[in-house]
Amino acid sequence: MARLSGLYVLLDPAVSGDRPLRDLAQMALDGGVRLFQLRMKTAEARACYEMATILCPLVQQGGGLFIVNDRCDVALAVGADGVHLGQEDLPLADARAILGSGQLIGISTHTVAQAVEAETGGADYIGYGPIFPTATKTNPAPVVGLAGLRDVRALVRLPIVAIGGLTPKNAGAVHTAGADCLAVVSAVLAAADPNAAIAELLRAIP
Repeated sequence: MARLSGLYVLLDPAVSGDRPLRDLAQMALDGGVRLFQLRMKTAEARACYEMATILCPLVQQGGGLFIVNDRCDVALAVGADGVHLGQEDLPLADARAILGSGQLIGISTHTVAQAVEAETGGADYIGYGPIFPTATKTNPAPVVGLAGLRDVRALVRLPIVAIGGLTPKNAGAVHTAGADCLAVVSAVLAAADPNAAIAELLRAIP
């Protein structure tokens, strides 16, 4: 639990373009990132599994945590550190029954009520957002803003992973508002210079 802080990089081939996810993950590891999630929303299970078999050992051998988005089966198959579930995915209790107590389960939340429910249900951390407008989801939930983040921080003790439109320019304010982790996708994967973007984001988080 103590490692759930800092920068959380989501590895998504829909955003990375022609940059191999393996190279981006290695770059982030070298830059000091220790939290990663594989997100392949539209991929078949086999494709997700094959990518996870490449990324999971890379991240773990580099001292990082590797989380799989949505798929408990893939997380178990590759020995990932946990799974991240959305509001429409497998219920938290069922995911816990599959994964056991030794793996992390994160839950995406967009309201105070959802955040409290996730904590009560036994999640290890919550994702909260979108903090700012984002282009990486086709139908994003309404923007919650820094005020919404502060409201959730006042009510839950779980680590909060803020997500949605985060950049080096607003990262410091998001951390100050109560986020333990800052989840980024395009800010790193689509950056002109991912190395520089990672360094700038990490500098913005005390």
